[in-house]
Amino acid sequence: MTTVCRRAFLGLTAAAAVAAKTAKVEAAKARAAGLSSITTGVQPITAQEHSSRVAKVQTAMQHRRIAALLVEAGSTLEYFTGIHWWRSERTTAALIPAEGKVVVVTPFFEEPSIRETLKVAGDVRPWKEDESPFDLIAGALHESASEGPLAVEATTRLFVVEQVTKAAGNRREVVSGEELVRACRIVKSAAELALMQAANDVTIAALRHVHGRIEAGMHRSEILSLLIAATEQLGGTHEFTLVLLNEASAYPHGSIKPQAVRKGSVILIDTGCSVHGYQSDISRSWIFGEVSPRQREIWDTVKRGQEIALETAKLGTAVGAIDQAVRAFYEQKGWSKDYGLPGLSHRTGHGIGMDVHEPPYLVRNDATPLQAGMCFSDEPGIYIPGEFGIRLEDCWFMTQAGPKLFTPLAKSIDQPI
Repeated sequence: MTTVCRRAFLGLTAAAAVAAKTAKVEAAKARAAGLSSITTGVQPITAQEHSSRVAKVQTAMQHRRIAALLVEAGSTLEYFTGIHWWRSERTTAALIPAEGKVVVVTPFFEEPSIRETLKVAGDVRPWKEDESPFDLIAGALHESASEGPLAVEATTRLFVVEQVTKAAGNRREVVSGEELVRACRIVKSAAELALMQAANDVTIAALRHVHGRIEAGMHRSEILSLLIAATEQLGGTHEFTLVLLNEASAYPHGSIKPQAVRKGSVILIDTGCSVHGYQSDISRSWIFGEVSPRQREIWDTVKRGQEIALETAKLGTAVGAIDQAVRAFYEQKGWSKDYGLPGLSHRTGHGIGMDVHEPPYLVRNDATPLQAGMCFSDEPGIYIPGEFGIRLEDCWFMTQAGPKLFTPLAKSIDQPI
């Protein structure tokens, strides 16, 4: 290791140590504040439900005369099989044939770990370091009794598809598996909704805890540490947090410029956690100290935007109509058209489930009709570059009777949680 590399490594190590120490301190404070897990009784998705998901996608493949679905490690692999794994240069993937058992291919030394979370009947085929996982996948595809193309889950990396196709002798047509997966994942079951409710309960409780502990002079990193500690103490797995202060709140995903809390600061926090693989996503904006008339007016406009989104949500309505309705209201107030600034430069919301962002999307050109069981964020914002931004966000799901929120909308800029 060169001197320069050694210094860089030591610097990173020191930074990690400081962050870890801060997190431990904040976790201790969270315990002292009486925070404890609210997810201990929450049940994960059962093996039976995972098996029914596999059966559903297999039926769809049979109807479309597709031989098998290739799914790389990620949320869709977990959705169908229960396997919670990450992606690396060492391929872990599943081949779901139109008929028969799922075949899982994974490195030899990872097999015990893979079996720990596998919840469906499956044939695990390990490969050693000098062997090819793609040969194993191609072999499983060859064994499939079904003729037809190979469908590939949409996020699967190109090199995996290329190597599997090559190993199979280029004899199979490859098609997108996006619609197969989407048809299964787009509507949530009662068990999925319960997990999302638990995740949202954790996140709103963590925000409530942090809201009362922000002080003048605090930097975003300190607020972030507070929120992570509270989330973990409440029983969620922290997934992400954006802490946007002052002018940085005008940028939906933040700024690298140093930010600190001062009198009149806009504080915008966008955060989420997971519970047994299912996500939350909540945003709150408020003012530290006295609220100006302009800040109050814009906050109230955004709150009304949230309400309009929910009022527009009707069974069978195109999800894009929700975005159109909010945007029309904003434009009447004088804000920019066509996703311009100042105004609402992003879509009104997104689908959510095992991924924080998943289809369908509340963007004006999405024609997907609303169905009971679909889940979304409701997050209109107004952003004024050089000044500040306001975003409010809560998640909801569609029912036969209309939309139902996981968390209540914020009451006012004075009572944002």
